[in-house]
Amino acid sequence: MAHMEGKYTNEKNENLDEYFKGLGVPYIPRKLICSSRPTMEISKNNDEWTISTSTMFRTSSSKFKFGEEYEETMPGGTIKNVTQMEGDNKLITNSVGPGEVRSSRKYEFIGDECVITYTSDQSPQVAKRYFKRC
Repeated sequence: MAHMEGKYTNEKNENLDEYFKGLGVPYIPRKLICSSRPTMEISKNNDEWTISTSTMFRTSSSKFKFGEEYEETMPGGTIKNVTQMEGDNKLITNSVGPGEVRSSRKYEFIGDECVITYTSDQSPQVAKRYFKRC
């Protein structure tokens, strides 16, 4: 299994603005999201995982166990998630948000990098955020 735990810093993004535009995120919040360079910390305590993300504007943290539903509070409302391990280097979080909007975040760990791929049934775009281990 790839070593996933640690601290990461966002280095670049692909299609992030287009993705959030497809979700209906207003212009100013979308620009703030896209211009931020979040840090992410992933930790594990027994079988409970925590992913914390921090920007200048917001810090969020999610705790979960594989295969169990958990809630996450986002700026647009509360979403229900289930996270699974795929292979030995991927975490897949499938979400259902307000209005039954379905989305997915795939965290792929390769060496000292983590690439998060965002998809949603509400946006025709696929976005990626690239993180490097600190």
